[in-house]
Amino acid sequence: MKSLFTALAVAAALVVAPATAANAATGIHVSGTKILEGNGQEFVMRGTSHAHTWYAGQTKAFADIKSLRANTVRVVLSGGRWTANNAADVANVVQLCKQNKLICVLENHDTTGYGEQSGAYTLDQAVDYWLSVKSALVGQEDYIIVNIGNEPIGNNAVTPGWADRTKAAIQELRDNGFDHALMVDAPNWGQDWQGTMRDNARSVFDSDPDKNTIFSVHMYGVYDTAAEITAYLDAFKTAGLPLVIGEFGFNHSDGDPDEDTIMAQAVSRGIGYLGWSWSGNSGGVEYLDQVTNFDVTRLTSWGQRLFNGANGIAATAKEASIYGGGTSDPTPPSTPGAPSASNVTASGASLTWTASTDNVGVTGYDVYTSTGTHLGATATNAITLTGLSPATAYQVYVRARDAAGNQSNPSPSVSFTTLAGGGCTATGSAQSQWSTGYVSGVTVTNTSSSTKNSWTVTFTLPAGHTITGYWNAALTVSGQTVTAKNLTYNGTLAPNASTGFGFQAGRPNGDTALPSGYACAN
Repeated sequence: MKSLFTALAVAAALVVAPATAANAATGIHVSGTKILEGNGQEFVMRGTSHAHTWYAGQTKAFADIKSLRANTVRVVLSGGRWTANNAADVANVVQLCKQNKLICVLENHDTTGYGEQSGAYTLDQAVDYWLSVKSALVGQEDYIIVNIGNEPIGNNAVTPGWADRTKAAIQELRDNGFDHALMVDAPNWGQDWQGTMRDNARSVFDSDPDKNTIFSVHMYGVYDTAAEITAYLDAFKTAGLPLVIGEFGFNHSDGDPDEDTIMAQAVSRGIGYLGWSWSGNSGGVEYLDQVTNFDVTRLTSWGQRLFNGANGIAATAKEASIYGGGTSDPTPPSTPGAPSASNVTASGASLTWTASTDNVGVTGYDVYTSTGTHLGATATNAITLTGLSPATAYQVYVRARDAAGNQSNPSPSVSFTTLAGGGCTATGSAQSQWSTGYVSGVTVTNTSSSTKNSWTVTFTLPAGHTITGYWNAALTVSGQTVTAKNLTYNGTLAPNASTGFGFQAGRPNGDTALPSGYACAN
């Protein structure tokens, strides 16, 4: 299914309204588009989901998730659709979060797909569950957020609809003494491709007597382009309402989400994100496991991307101030030096620049085009850009950021033009594999009508993979991008002629991912 969001639709659906000040709060609360702690310190969620209700014995997961620098964990609970998590169990979950200095988003999974999936609970039933475990939650407003019901309506219309059901759930919780920050998931299995939550978010927020409701969208196959992602995020920014990306993945059965844009946009906008999910997935979505068999030392490629990749949790998470983190830092980094471009190919270029300084410390850099398109992020003052268009002029600049999310002023720009593409192809395939590595061969073919005297191939290694040897080409590596250039004896290719090179790589034990994105240029 494809998103129907456009800039026009967003503009029509939402009217700019001044943010309503949150009521006085001692715990986590909303102020405009921001989520604040009780002391007024801004808190931006960076974490993952843990399927506690199905794996109640995997309590070490809380410490393991924290060890990778997450500041939040979203905990899956059930009130009876699966084995119920009673008040004592929930109290223990809250204690585990506090012991490991994590903010706890507690979610009731029973509502998943109501109206479409057999056995799903209503939001009214979810409220009944929260009331049954109230004793474990009251007094914990500094540490927990109550996510009323996961993906509470599928793709089928139900009566009453999402907005009315959500308003009623919020009101009942408030009437029963819940002063916590409440999180509400979108319908359409959380993806809101019909825009129901987007269009009704203001009325739902205003119905909350505490004005302390956070909206959560789940980004999977619907959000497979940067335009769809930015349009949805822009809608809540325009409305002045708090939004988090409550779930997302790098792949899904309904399409290929653009996780790079999701993470980059979340970081640049100060929006929280929570990846799905730590471990234990089944039913055909095992690829969404971030670690294998709950073993923190066996990060999958998705886990590497989420925790250690560009705009990932390790680089951008800030511990909640209730645990001693998050001291205020209003000072942005200094302006980076003008970037210098080299190794320009048809689809990429290498950039370096003079590093920025900061009163606390620079945590990374973002590269943008002159029109504001985000091209990539790096933790150092160098990057290899990939995925550029052939024979295209680019003007790019760099901005530094620190742990508080402050961005520097833009650097001076650099201009370069990518090489003409086409005329050759590169095809890679694994020739042998084992648990911790593999050997791949790459075939380079001249598909033009004239002789070529040189070729350059680029491809991307999965996170955690390293080149350990190569032959018949000169290889250089920047981050996870590999550039292979011909040697003196195999650069000349007549029309339709081919040559080849190979490499050996190591990878985390049990990871089955292979390199991708092979591209050839003159």
